Amino acid sequence: MSKSDFKVAFIIGAAVGALSQIIIENLVASPPGLVLRLAVLAGFSLLAPAALFVASLIGRVVPVIYQFAKFAAVGTLNTFVDIGILNLEIFLSGHAAGVYYTVFKAISFAAATTNSFIWNKYWTFGAKETKASSEAPRFYVFATVGWALNVGAATFVVNGLARPAAVSPNLWANIGALAGVAAAFLWDFFSYKYFVFKKPSATDPSAAVR
Repeated sequence: MSKSDFKVAFIIGAAVGALSQIIIENLVASPPGLVLRLAVLAGFSLLAPAALFVASLIGRVVPVIYQFAKFAAVGTLNTFVDIGILNLEIFLSGHAAGVYYTVFKAISFAAATTNSFIWNKYWTFGAKETKASSEAPRFYVFATVGWALNVGAATFVVNGLARPAAVSPNLWANIGALAGVAAAFLWDFFSYKYFVFKKPSATDPSAAVR
């Protein structure tokens, strides 16, 4: 595990810890105090590089595990960008279901997808030498399918299933969002790895001009 990967993992963890504050504010009736909030921020900041370090040890035996762990770290950040923005929209509007929810979920997913492109291109798959102009169209084609899986699953849960009486509308909205993330996760990894950010092989005659 390189120092740069450690720093990136720390930044991702800190960002997740910061975004979690929005989620906590919207879901918890009596939000925790400053000390607990700082503990959450510190916990995520340290957990991310620690988890990546463990993955780097396993990756010595199964190399793809380390790359998958980096994708999972970015995926976790994407999830918190998605759900964080969703909760902010719900908090500001007071709407946690219906057409509003579908629109909010589409907006939050779009933000998370843009975040995903940047982190996955330059860190997870290390595709710095390839042109973003050629990757972006492919990325958004596959991301559109991911969007359909994500937003469709989330909308189905929130608007199509009966909400348990013990679950608040805001919590149910977040459960739906997590269902959406789960529905699109593996699709995103394999499509990005093998189609969007696939590095040109040494025998590819076009590799020299990319």
